[in-house]
Amino acid sequence: MQANGVVYQEPPKGVESARATLRDYLSIMKWGITVANLMATFAGLWVASGGHPPLTIMLFTLIGTMFVVAGGAALNNFYDRDIDQRMPRTKMRAVARGKVSPGVALGIGLTMSAVGLAVLLVGVNWQSAVCAFVGLFVYSYLYTVWFKRHTTLNTVLGGVSGAMPPLIGWVAGSGGTLSLAAWCMFFTFFLWQPPHFLPLAMKKTEDYRAAGVPMLPVVRGFRETKRQIVFYTAAMVPVSLMLTVLGAEGWLYFVVMGALGLWFLYLAVKGLLIPPEKDMEWANQVFRFSLIYLTALCIVSVLSVSIL
Repeated sequence: MQANGVVYQEPPKGVESARATLRDYLSIMKWGITVANLMATFAGLWVASGGHPPLTIMLFTLIGTMFVVAGGAALNNFYDRDIDQRMPRTKMRAVARGKVSPGVALGIGLTMSAVGLAVLLVGVNWQSAVCAFVGLFVYSYLYTVWFKRHTTLNTVLGGVSGAMPPLIGWVAGSGGTLSLAAWCMFFTFFLWQPPHFLPLAMKKTEDYRAAGVPMLPVVRGFRETKRQIVFYTAAMVPVSLMLTVLGAEGWLYFVVMGALGLWFLYLAVKGLLIPPEKDMEWANQVFRFSLIYLTALCIVSVLSVSIL
């Protein structure tokens, strides 16, 4: 198998896969990412229903989304096994090592995705299934197969998949409708993706270079990467606050997310002013804060609606 000049040799069949453990099989589903997506789904569901989602709808939405996201992660592990093997950050993944065979990973990914879509279609509504399918298609095919390997816009274009969970939750909680507030939530999560992942890409630039992945820091350098982090952060802050302006969130949300958004923007702009030798320290700081911001966004979205 070959990607951007990188050749990958499949491990001999039966050598490693026979020693695969339950933990190895679970790891290919990227449960940390899956849980984060479930938080976003729940936030969208809660806001759209005004804080009163039917219990059965909530359970089917979360279960279906969990299966789809975990299935997409397994498909990503299946296809990315060649470049995963070339990067220290990913070379110990179960499929890249051969502990879980590519065929098994593909089967798990397809099965879990199909089950998740069926749960959403039957247990929730067709709109939630469509949103989940779009996210799955963008992540496991467009991003994994094309964007990641061929364009510096991979993080931006792939962000569509990361912004679909709140829409899944929204159409589940609203009975199938997407309001302007729903799209504001979508674009908040979409615009969050570059300021979250580009600092990580800066930290792992040489890994991506060795693997032949055209990440922005590899192709355009750190200066341009930092400019784009500022651009997307500056766009995200006002979009996120529109949820209060449109009446979907209360003032608690506006105050907390406004303060966190301004701090996020301050950190982003700070990157343009620091000397190059401080870049890695700054990238770590921005990456960590992006996780705090996302967690707070999901929590405050729920709390603000509850006391609206």
